[in-house]
Amino acid sequence: MGVPCLEWGQGDMLINIVVRAILIYMEEKYIHEQHAVHHVLYHIIFCPKRRRKVLVGKVADRLKELIEEVVQENHWHIERLAIQADHVHLFIQANPYTLPTDIPRLIKGRSSHDLREEFEPLRRMPSLWTRSTFYSTAGHLSQDIINQYIERQSRS
Repeated sequence: MGVPCLEWGQGDMLINIVVRAILIYMEEKYIHEQHAVHHVLYHIIFCPKRRRKVLVGKVADRLKELIEEVVQENHWHIERLAIQADHVHLFIQANPYTLPTDIPRLIKGRSSHDLREEFEPLRRMPSLWTRSTFYSTAGHLSQDIINQYIERQSRS
């Protein structure tokens, strides 16, 4: 497999540079545990029932606090959180031991209970959150770079 526009041998040099960059990145971003190294990222979106625009003002502020509490308790890390009036975008780094479905389940459960207890208008809703949730995985390395790395390791 060659790299276009490179002289003989430069492709291997480029692969070595990419592999070194991956290893440096792993040292900086990846979480190293006793028997695992991981960088598991999810983009999760969830909405209030009937997309009602109730996530504003003090409700949004309190929701942010509750999400941060759940995240801290589970040793996750929020990469980005955006609370809109009618939905929540959560870009989160979890661990390989957490099911993706557990993340919004725990957040929705805690926040529904606490927000409905604290804010009377939310109590009138039959439920705060819809059962629907959007999930997407994310990563920092392209599929091509990973394939090159695996191919390079196979030749060694």
